[in-house]
Amino acid sequence: MSQDILVDVCSLDLDKPEVDMETIRTVIPHRHEMEQLSGIIKFDPEHKIIIGYKDVSDKEFWIRGHIPGRPLMPGVLMLEAAAQLCTYYYKKTTQDDRFLGFGGVDKVKFRGKVVPGDKLVLIAKNKELRSRRAIFDTQGVVDGKLVFEGVVIGMVV
Repeated sequence: MSQDILVDVCSLDLDKPEVDMETIRTVIPHRHEMEQLSGIIKFDPEHKIIIGYKDVSDKEFWIRGHIPGRPLMPGVLMLEAAAQLCTYYYKKTTQDDRFLGFGGVDKVKFRGKVVPGDKLVLIAKNKELRSRRAIFDTQGVVDGKLVFEGVVIGMVV
């Protein structure tokens, strides 16, 4: 993956999601602390792209223990947020109700930090879509800066 951001984040209206939390819950089974999406800004299967976000609040479950006094969002939760975005894309595109779990991650690089108060914009571009597997290039962006990138592989389980 390159360090170029897959979409022009400045062109997006981050305050007007296409898909809200309640609608996400009809597709993504995660609840409570494991809900890692706050909204979806753009769902564009024709161009194989989906863009969502996570509003990182000061009430996140990991704040107390992940670097007390200087909380940083764990990289694994950034990847989980990206994976949930990919799952939404997979389920809405294929109309498949089965659970899409992690099959793997590849080429992951963390390039910046995510802290309480940030809006983590998540971008996923579909590279492969089959009945039992999906592969996405994913990125996380905060304030126009790339904070992570990686390939997320989803497998039906």
